[in-house]
Amino acid sequence: MDVPLYFKDFLEGIRLTPSQIEDLMTGHQTLRERLESYEDLSDIIVTTFLQGSYRRGTATRPKDDSRSDVDIIVVTNLDHTENLPITVFKKFIPFLDTYYKDKYRLQGKSIGIKLSYVDLDIVPTSAPSESQMQLLKNNKIISSNFSIEDNSDMNTFFSRTASSNTQWERDPLQIPDNNVQRWERTHPLMQIKWTQEKNNRCNQHYINVVKALKWWRKEKYPETKQPKSYPLEHFIGQCCPDGIKSVAEGVAKSLQTIVNIYRTKPYLKDHGVPEHNVFAKLTDEEYNIFYEQVKVASTTAKEAYESQDINYSVQKWRELFGNKFPEPPKKNSSGTDGFSKRESNSEDIPEGRFA
Repeated sequence: MDVPLYFKDFLEGIRLTPSQIEDLMTGHQTLRERLESYEDLSDIIVTTFLQGSYRRGTATRPKDDSRSDVDIIVVTNLDHTENLPITVFKKFIPFLDTYYKDKYRLQGKSIGIKLSYVDLDIVPTSAPSESQMQLLKNNKIISSNFSIEDNSDMNTFFSRTASSNTQWERDPLQIPDNNVQRWERTHPLMQIKWTQEKNNRCNQHYINVVKALKWWRKEKYPETKQPKSYPLEHFIGQCCPDGIKSVAEGVAKSLQTIVNIYRTKPYLKDHGVPEHNVFAKLTDEEYNIFYEQVKVASTTAKEAYESQDINYSVQKWRELFGNKFPEPPKKNSSGTDGFSKRESNSEDIPEGRFA
């Protein structure tokens, strides 16, 4: 069964809390304001904007001792053909020592900042063209603080630029990899665009399907590190069918698509950067472990989705997602659950690919 009210309560329980969102906004707004006003960086910073699961609307509440995190893209005018990655990273050290001394560390493709209430990642990039730099610098929608969940303006922006034959889709940014001292292409705006369009094609259920399945991994396999958050999200995007009418349908069909179609690790082209395999860091052994986990989950989700008994269905969804999913209805004195009989059957899950 779809049990939409149960999923509504479940999703409310795994979303970022208002206080966590406030912490994220305080952390990234303060950081961005400091970056853009820091005199020694003012000549090289074009703009800043958010990326990551918070911006795409797919973030879930942290579990245990983990904290909320947010990624800040810092677009610079530094020529990637003339600057080594380490040179770019070093340009930020005086700023970091001024505002975040002993709270930061240089990472492979970002600078991590750990505060008492939130984790921040500075992701320096180089814009490859003058036209894209002007677009990024002048468009306030791109630099806004909102996520897909609460901002329709990005949808308007993407629709308008697509019809005006703009260059930005063909011009990824360049990101420095400090581990191997080379630049690579990255396209966070295309990831945001793809997610928003997919969510529209899925009747606004897609990002909630992603949140639900991310929570399943956190709840059931907290020690499993791969696939990480974005590769998992990207994979769900390839497997979730367009046109779904509920989160339950999207979860059940996404899991079964993986089982039916992806018995071996696929090559996943990154949005806007097709030469980048999103699963590149996932080993075959790690994928096989993940696949076996999906097989178990798919069976549970299929039983929950196809069942016409609300108690059994809810129990199965709760088995899949853990205690954040509400308990089934209590039986009353007559032995019934107090719910009216469902008039339409859930659509059977066919074999084959849905996306």
